[in-house]
Amino acid sequence: MRGSATDPTSTPGHRHLRRAAVPLASAALLLPLLGAAPAPGAPDSTDQLQQAFAAAAADYHVPQNVLLAVSYLQSRWDWHAGAPSVTGGYGPMHLTDARTALATTEHLAEGTGDARGDTARAALHPDIRVPAVSTLPPRLKTLPKAAELTGLPAERLRTDPAANVAGGAALLAAAQRELGEPLSADPADWYGAVARFSGADDTATAAAYANDVYDVLRTGEERTTDDGQLVALAAQPGLIADTAQLARAGLRTLPTDGVECPRSVSCEAVWAPYAQFGNDDYGNHDLGDRPVSQRIRYIVIHDTEGAWDGVLNLIQDPTYVSWNYTVRSTDGLIAQHVKAKDVAWHAGNWDINARSVGIEHEGFLADPDAWYTEAMYRSSARLVKYLAGKYGIPLDRQHILGHDNVPGPTASTIPGMHTDPGPYWDWRHYFQLLGHPFRSTAGRTAGLVTILPDYAANRPAYTGCTTGGAACPAHGSSEVRLYTDHDVNAPLVTDIGLKKDPTTDVNDLSSRVATGQQYVVADRWGDWTAIWYLGQKAWFQNPRKAPTAVPARGLVVTPRDGLASVPVYGRAYPEKEAYPADVPAQPVVPLPYTVPAGQEYVVGDAVPGEYDYSVTFTTDSHRVVVGKDLYYEIQYGHRVAFVRAADVTLEGSAG
Repeated sequence: MRGSATDPTSTPGHRHLRRAAVPLASAALLLPLLGAAPAPGAPDSTDQLQQAFAAAAADYHVPQNVLLAVSYLQSRWDWHAGAPSVTGGYGPMHLTDARTALATTEHLAEGTGDARGDTARAALHPDIRVPAVSTLPPRLKTLPKAAELTGLPAERLRTDPAANVAGGAALLAAAQRELGEPLSADPADWYGAVARFSGADDTATAAAYANDVYDVLRTGEERTTDDGQLVALAAQPGLIADTAQLARAGLRTLPTDGVECPRSVSCEAVWAPYAQFGNDDYGNHDLGDRPVSQRIRYIVIHDTEGAWDGVLNLIQDPTYVSWNYTVRSTDGLIAQHVKAKDVAWHAGNWDINARSVGIEHEGFLADPDAWYTEAMYRSSARLVKYLAGKYGIPLDRQHILGHDNVPGPTASTIPGMHTDPGPYWDWRHYFQLLGHPFRSTAGRTAGLVTILPDYAANRPAYTGCTTGGAACPAHGSSEVRLYTDHDVNAPLVTDIGLKKDPTTDVNDLSSRVATGQQYVVADRWGDWTAIWYLGQKAWFQNPRKAPTAVPARGLVVTPRDGLASVPVYGRAYPEKEAYPADVPAQPVVPLPYTVPAGQEYVVGDAVPGEYDYSVTFTTDSHRVVVGKDLYYEIQYGHRVAFVRAADVTLEGSAG
């Protein structure tokens, strides 16, 4: 969620103290999901879950397709071996029991840096007091209510998928009766109950959730769940819901107040304050004029590591940091905090902040499972697609970055950069929802690859989820491990910028590549592929029958003829001569990495050298300095980086 430390080599302008986020606990950023193998209470036949939906629908007089569609939006019919979601939801129906599932302490993401990431201002790292959640809203305690309605023990609703489905059916039937509606066999008559099932207390969020459920009803779905069960929902394309029911649900109206969101999501205004305080300091973002002053090129995906209410309290503190949006896990509600024209303090790299929008996703890690709802994925994807269209941002992994892909701006900041949303964010599914699925774009012997493992089947071993060095439960992942040779017993690839030996720790990014990232092929050996990565040859398993990468094509860079290597940068700043007299020139300091001659790296974008000078509360001195130097953004390691165009040759990919 947060950013990077101060670089002592930077030239300060007016120096101001900055209150920046620091971890409140040494918890892992994204704790891994429990394995998909059935645990006690799990179905043992391939159609038992489908039968459970049929039985619950009959028992509680809920249309079976409505029950299936609601469950799909909650969990995609997975049950995660009985482990809770990030907001304490259990089972296929995501019945919430936050009091049981969630710890009492909120954890911030792994990383120790300053979210502003601008070395023109000094960083301050105070103790941050996170507000405690004194009372849980109804949306976080639906499982106890389902236990009352069904007479089943809460423990069984958490651990038995069939009981969990019955609990969901009971909640839907209760919502239908509370609205004064009959227990109709027609799915068109259940729109209001579906909206209430979301747990949202406002009309817009409840409607957006119900609309998604009815979209699933109209299109149909079929998939094999995480415990190997085939579940199917037949399409009903002509279905028209009785949306008028929602007016009788007694829900509040969201304070929108000029939010910048698509109409297809629910979006409220919870604005971050721009306020002066203390010893001539201010927070918690900078006023700007984007995209007029500077193009918005990136969207950065974060995980909050905190519960919704606490996170929204923090964003309204002027002494804290900021980001543009937060997405709620239970129902997909979006809150906007900072206008897109302004610069939020979220990525730990001022250059990336100045060129990006930051989106936080509600995540509260209380168990080794950390799954997100389909409602949140869909809502987030709609927001990203809207922003990408509005600001001309390509929908690829060079522009839709995880916080863990943002480079440290200087050498000293690299170890403190954050690692969210981590190896369990489902990038493959996310880009399918964006309408830009990853796929092969070249022949089998192409010179580039796109990392694309099967999320469920790809299960690299991780450690450190709850205790340092202890094995994490196995689970599907978006990331693939890298070795120094074509052998799983070979040493892991080292990231010299981290100044430590590589490990399998869940937050150690030194030897991992992620879904959607593209690299140049350096070698092949049987079922292994080598890529150029962090200035070295890195190997990963890529068997033809179960590939973890697919052929690709694109633009690459290599050092100009005659150069033994070229420097790599964490920010694309202008040359010294570009700065006017009243703006302190920021040093163009390379990272401790190079691109050696003979190596190639995939280009994501051509980026002008720019620096957003914003170090005072009043905006009269603010300006964007634009230089003549051009940079290429490259996929260098797990994180992106920049090289000067003058240092490299741009080429089309081989093959």
